[in-house]
Amino acid sequence: MTLNLYRDLESRGILKQVTSPDLEKRLQEKPLTLYCGFDPTSDSLHVGSLLPLLTLRRFQRAGHRVIAVAGGATGMIGDPSGKSQERSLLDRDTLARNLRGITATISKFLDLTGPNAAKVLDNASWFSGLSYIDFLRDIGKHFTVNHMLAKESVRARLEDREHGISYTEFSYMLLQAYDFHHLFKSEGCELQIGGSDQWGNITAGLDLIHSLSGHEAKAFGMTHPLVTKADGTKFGKSESGTVWIDAAKTSPYQFYQFFIQTADADVGTYLDFFTDLDADSRQTLARSLQEKPEARESQRTLARELTLLVHGPSELERVEKATQALFGTEIRDLDARTLREAFGGAPTTQVGREKLAAGFPLLDALVESTLCQSKGAARKEVAAGGVYVNNERIQDPAHALTPGAILEGGIIVLRRGKKTYHVLKIE
Repeated sequence: MTLNLYRDLESRGILKQVTSPDLEKRLQEKPLTLYCGFDPTSDSLHVGSLLPLLTLRRFQRAGHRVIAVAGGATGMIGDPSGKSQERSLLDRDTLARNLRGITATISKFLDLTGPNAAKVLDNASWFSGLSYIDFLRDIGKHFTVNHMLAKESVRARLEDREHGISYTEFSYMLLQAYDFHHLFKSEGCELQIGGSDQWGNITAGLDLIHSLSGHEAKAFGMTHPLVTKADGTKFGKSESGTVWIDAAKTSPYQFYQFFIQTADADVGTYLDFFTDLDADSRQTLARSLQEKPEARESQRTLARELTLLVHGPSELERVEKATQALFGTEIRDLDARTLREAFGGAPTTQVGREKLAAGFPLLDALVESTLCQSKGAARKEVAAGGVYVNNERIQDPAHALTPGAILEGGIIVLRRGKKTYHVLKIE
């Protein structure tokens, strides 16, 4: 089982770097304990954290003991890895709120109960009793500045004359190294995983373990690739901003839409990284993408698998229903919440209810909403069959909107062509 895990990680492209080839052999012998750290920079993790979360989940399901470290201490400093300038420091109240939020997020992916329960630990619990003098004497002496300057995360910032790197962030590497050493001693943790930008921090932890526990001490590091888009843009951003795992910050509908809109060039990689589909199923989807890209079966599968995992079966059913209704008259069957999520990004116009009571000419509505520039243009668009009210095609230029057209939540949805929406909010 553990052998298959290592090979599966390799085949999916998740395994990028390991500190020793002996890791594969160690995984075959018996379960080990591993950890991954998460900085509490917000009260939820975003989809950029999916790969380390799901990698921990794969290890746990293969019988290994996993620890997620919420950086209550390191989060007060900020990791310079991959950053062009220093992060804003968080106050303690914000940090405490963020820790509660990301712990709830982590619990969506890891089993925190049972005989092989995962742990979520806050590294402030072992840093809080450690004085600065003790840390410098007992930990700092094991690192040379020369060695630290050679790390990519530090070197890149030193080359940036405008921003540079503060002593605070320069010290971050030592804090993460101490995390690994502490967990190695207290939890028997043998493996740290993280993104490839964490390689320097992970190897610093191994150096500290070897310095304090002897070079015969067995510990490992493993990284996964940073998730990017094929066009070079950052993964995890949509038109409306960051895509969060917490439903209160990114609705299940928006979450589903983010993944269903994945580019053809990226979807195969994301299926490898983020789903439990076996190799045969992924190859079948790859053939479908090549032969019938317009069907978007890979994208639908990706969105379905991840929405089910993160938000559950009832939310998946609701968002799929909403997605189908976007182009059908079933839109009338949707509840106010789903309609609000589905059309939250569409432009809106306020319309008084009295206008509808008197019969609001469709041509006027199209002009006021700027879907058409003039009544003449609106009349032509309607006659050509390019205008829809609540996804029902209207071809009568004399059509008027009445209170009977109002959907749940007090809206009417106008559409021109296939994708140009405008929402009338009825006051």
